[in-house]
Amino acid sequence: MPSDISAISVSRRRRVPVWPVPLVWTLVLGLWGLSRQDSVWRDEAATWQVAGRSASEIWAMLGNVDAVHGLYYLLMHGLFEVFGASTTTLRLPSVLAFSAAAACVAMIGERLAGFWAGLGGGLALGLLPAVQFYLQEGRPYALVAAGAAFSTLLLVSLVERGPGRRVWPRWAAYGTAVLVCALLNWLSLLVLPAHAATLGWARAGRGVWLRWAAYASGAVAGVLPLILFSRGQSDQVSWIPPLTWHMLIGPGILLVAGGLGAWAERAGGAGRTGLPVAAVGLPLLAVPQLGLIGLSLVQPLFLDRYVLFSMVGLALLIGAALGSAVRSCAPRFPRAAGLVVPGVVGVSLLALLPVELGKRAPASRIDDVLAVAGEVARLKQDGDAVLFVPAARRDTALVTPGAFTGLSDVALAESPVASATLKGEEAEPARIRAALLGQRRVLLVTDAAKVAKAPSAERDGTKAAVLREHFAVVADRQVRGRRVTVYERRA
Repeated sequence: MPSDISAISVSRRRRVPVWPVPLVWTLVLGLWGLSRQDSVWRDEAATWQVAGRSASEIWAMLGNVDAVHGLYYLLMHGLFEVFGASTTTLRLPSVLAFSAAAACVAMIGERLAGFWAGLGGGLALGLLPAVQFYLQEGRPYALVAAGAAFSTLLLVSLVERGPGRRVWPRWAAYGTAVLVCALLNWLSLLVLPAHAATLGWARAGRGVWLRWAAYASGAVAGVLPLILFSRGQSDQVSWIPPLTWHMLIGPGILLVAGGLGAWAERAGGAGRTGLPVAAVGLPLLAVPQLGLIGLSLVQPLFLDRYVLFSMVGLALLIGAALGSAVRSCAPRFPRAAGLVVPGVVGVSLLALLPVELGKRAPASRIDDVLAVAGEVARLKQDGDAVLFVPAARRDTALVTPGAFTGLSDVALAESPVASATLKGEEAEPARIRAALLGQRRVLLVTDAAKVAKAPSAERDGTKAAVLREHFAVVADRQVRGRRVTVYERRA
């Protein structure tokens, strides 16, 4: 009788798709605290202010800066036009993207190792600390992760199906997904060697290899012009520090965790097909991480967000380990086996609660452009001048122009839109000095003392020198990583 009940239970689970549960779970995690107490940090401010421009203005800007994010900016421009500029519009695409990625993880896991592996992997994705950070981020990295998960799901289905006449639509979808991901972030092409490793592990036939090579090459060819053009804007990443040993600790921990998941899957017995989850998850986790490390030896590029999509591989491996735990528990404790995945996920949710709360607080980011704009609105007087040090801190005024109404940006020679740049073009130091000396009050918007760096540009040095020599501080406010200081001209 118990075996009959178990068979009926499995049969029922097979009729119920597993993917909606991780999708809704991740959606709820993403919507929780979405506004982050009405805060927007500098990276998101770039998205916000560019999305507010017209399509032609965005296109003109891409010729000078941020070409690698062009598709994303145009997408966000469309959303801002339809739904209006808000933190919800800014971040909801990332929430939806990771929810879709969790659904793909669940489908891959279920296909290769059964219901519990799919459910565990799909639920685990949204709990990973790196995912928690970018789940609510107005940048393209979650969209890339969703595309990588979808292309991996397609690849798995194609490997299992084998050659046939009706597979070309899925191959076309695969190539399109890889291409779109690369247009959002061309480092996502590191998914291709990961997929090649999966094909090798699966001992795919010659026909599968040829089709994969053709569609993968098509995706690479489609994004190659962007790669070559964006190399001319490589000074944008010149701030990334060279690779050091301590920067390898994080990837090392991830690889160890993934290796343990692969070992647990193997120790727990085979899944529902001959292709193990490790054949998909381990390359997807390891190859992008190791590939970015290799590229960073040539040019510093090592930022975890560039290979955030590798977390899809880690989630698959966690799911495989949980599926193995359920299979090991079932013979002795059949009733308890069904509680393994919900129990582990519940305990993990509670254990990671401080992390989850921290990622949803303004302090989780280096600054907040909205909070300092509120201070400017309270401190300003009509006719005051305003300065930004460095010039990139002008993002505060670009995101919240109403707070700066009545202020004169005396250093600005050409606006960001007119100059087709992110921060605009400032006047020469001598002109900035002359303009400042004609002011009675000046508001300086800069970084808070804890995160501020010494002025490196000549213009910023001139601003600081004139304020120091000819003005006195009458008010100073620091809030969420930004600072506004009011100066009055000495008699």
